[in-house]
Amino acid sequence: MLADLAEHGGSGYVALKDIAERQQISKKYLEQIVPLLSRSGILRTNRGFQGGYQLARTPDRCTVGEVLRLTEGSLAPVDCLLRDPVGCERSADCATLPVWQGLYKVVNEYLDGITLQDIIDQKNRRGVNDYVI
Repeated sequence: MLADLAEHGGSGYVALKDIAERQQISKKYLEQIVPLLSRSGILRTNRGFQGGYQLARTPDRCTVGEVLRLTEGSLAPVDCLLRDPVGCERSADCATLPVWQGLYKVVNEYLDGITLQDIIDQKNRRGVNDYVI
């Protein structure tokens, strides 16, 4: 949804039904995540004639990591990373804790390094918009 808005929202507000059709995503599903994205400051909404949705900031200022943490919660691969692992009574003897900490760091750095603009740029380089009629 957000990538679609990044691509098509430059001319104003975009109707949810248009996003749903282009992306082949249920409009009902989009309606469920819109309030979350609006409250977080990622989306701007406009009701009424020519209403719809648009990004509240430029696509290069919105990362995939931020969006996933908002919509999915933590990206931690194990629950103990949601708390202070050092406070865990088993942390001193946990052989796998460093593995999970490393994975968590790599996942966050990777996803925080990808913006909506990067997604649009990559799509355009692949020629996905190259339609032949």
